[in-house]
Amino acid sequence: MKPIHRFYSLVFALFCCIAPLQIASAAGNAVEGDLADRLRALSDELGLNKAEQTVLSPGEAFIFDAQATNGQTIEASWIIADNIYMYRDKFRFEIIDGEANNIQLGEPQFKPGKKKYDESFGDTEVYFHEAVITLPIIRDAGPAQTIQLQAYYQGCVEDSFCYPPQKKIIDIDLPKLTQASLTTSSSDTASNSEEIFVSEQDQFAATIAGGSLWLIIVSFFGIGLLLAFTPCVFPMIPILSGIIIGQGKELTTRHAFMLSLVYVIAMALTYTVIGVLAGLFGANLQAAFQDPWIISGFVLIFIALSLSMFGFYELQMPNALQSKITQFSNSQKGGSMISVAIMGVLSALIVGPCVAAPLAGALIYISNSGDAVLGGLALFAMSLGMGAPLLAIGASAGKLLPKAGAWMDGIKAAFGIMLLAVAVWMLERIVPNMIAMLLWSLLFIFSAVYLGALDRLDNAMGWQRFRKGCGIALLIYGCFVMLGAVSGGHDVTRPLHGVSFLVGSAQSNHELEFKTIKSVDDLQHEVISASQNGQAVMLDFYADWCVACKEMEKYTFSDPAVQQTLSNVVLLQADVTANDNIDKALMKHFNIPGPPSIMFYDAQGKERKPYRIVGFIKAAPFKQHVDKALAL
Repeated sequence: MKPIHRFYSLVFALFCCIAPLQIASAAGNAVEGDLADRLRALSDELGLNKAEQTVLSPGEAFIFDAQATNGQTIEASWIIADNIYMYRDKFRFEIIDGEANNIQLGEPQFKPGKKKYDESFGDTEVYFHEAVITLPIIRDAGPAQTIQLQAYYQGCVEDSFCYPPQKKIIDIDLPKLTQASLTTSSSDTASNSEEIFVSEQDQFAATIAGGSLWLIIVSFFGIGLLLAFTPCVFPMIPILSGIIIGQGKELTTRHAFMLSLVYVIAMALTYTVIGVLAGLFGANLQAAFQDPWIISGFVLIFIALSLSMFGFYELQMPNALQSKITQFSNSQKGGSMISVAIMGVLSALIVGPCVAAPLAGALIYISNSGDAVLGGLALFAMSLGMGAPLLAIGASAGKLLPKAGAWMDGIKAAFGIMLLAVAVWMLERIVPNMIAMLLWSLLFIFSAVYLGALDRLDNAMGWQRFRKGCGIALLIYGCFVMLGAVSGGHDVTRPLHGVSFLVGSAQSNHELEFKTIKSVDDLQHEVISASQNGQAVMLDFYADWCVACKEMEKYTFSDPAVQQTLSNVVLLQADVTANDNIDKALMKHFNIPGPPSIMFYDAQGKERKPYRIVGFIKAAPFKQHVDKALAL
């Protein structure tokens, strides 16, 4: 084909492509819309718009809600879809006709977000998954009223595109505000406002987000030291001590310290890993290890270890395997470190699945910001603080423990009793209270017999008499515990509490009566029913394997003042012992790591989210907290 012919062919092809577009444009908007619809339908049939169909609308990407938590505070929240984030500095709020209603908004209170470099806005702070903002309201005392809150916000799809700025208007029902509930602000404006309550776990989350790295590490290490003296860490003392005692008379101070260090670091790393996983994915690995079969297996292990310390037998492997391991251990200069590390990992998973406010705060920070590194460092520092007393006990073993002789046998037996106590303590999670009390009583009685409570003393020395006296006291206490068990007692520290013939009446212990719920639907049904009756609601998360939950029952919920405060409150309890999919969905609904956790709903059926409780709290401060949470 000649060049001139090729030129004419190209011109004709362009004309064929452009002419229909010009004709469609000249035909007007109706024809254009009809043609566009037909082309879009054809593209859909051909599957050309699949990528476009997966793009969420702004309403689906950012699910917005706002409600008044009390007469002077509004909580605005967004549920953010996966792979989408919102900018902190793009949030803006105003009240429509606020001046006419004599209502103003205070400075918004933000939870910590995640630092991010954005190509459009540079270094900024964003929120993934959820954004919760507290808005203080400045108003005079007056009746209940409805206002309109206008919210501005913007977000983007990660590594893709940004949504245009959004504006939403929502009606807010403000409850009645009395003059007595108003507090005078100390600011220069001297306006009336309520001090915003921030939960303890949110305070810890804010500490991680706003503090320097070394301040975070030192603070959480100190918090860990305080947590070390809780019932969740105490059982690790006989476990570590039993490991060290089992090394025999060749133990040196240096070797004892190294064993303790390996145990503590393994425990700390385990706490850190499961904490980061729980923060990122909402999966609590510790809860999965609270299965009755797993607990029973470890109880048998502790019983076997304790009996070996009493001298019933020696735990040894077959000679051929033992010689190979010994050879490997000698070549590694301390091969027992591996088994100690494994015991540290298992101790963290099995023995101490406790949830406290500092742990919850770190998990809240990780889940909101996605920053697993900084949150993990906080958890690791806290875990090292929890293990510091264990390290001190292990390091001193090389100096304080005798190297040989009858003293060594006595000390081994004492730690054998402690290992039996750990076994009974773990069985409390899966057996009825009566059986647990009977096991404790048998442990006390057998220990008393071992101490010589029933032995005859002839020309005994001072220490022997002291030992016998301790044995008699332990024997009497063991009998009291057994009596309490058969009389319906449930607290080994107060075995005769509520026994009828001692208090002179047949009345039994008064306990709070909870209604058990299982799912989110059950919760919503009960909250709606309570709000129709004008009642507030308290939701308690409980599990049989949760040590702090049982502390709450024994020492907090049993307090008469607490019971009086909750007398007109609907009490709900979510038993998450099974840790099945429904339990996990309920905990994920509240974004909590596990029990004990307590939520409050006012008489209008709205959750008082800032007043959530995570971890054990004593009776007196719990009563004060409830008074504030339910004060309307």
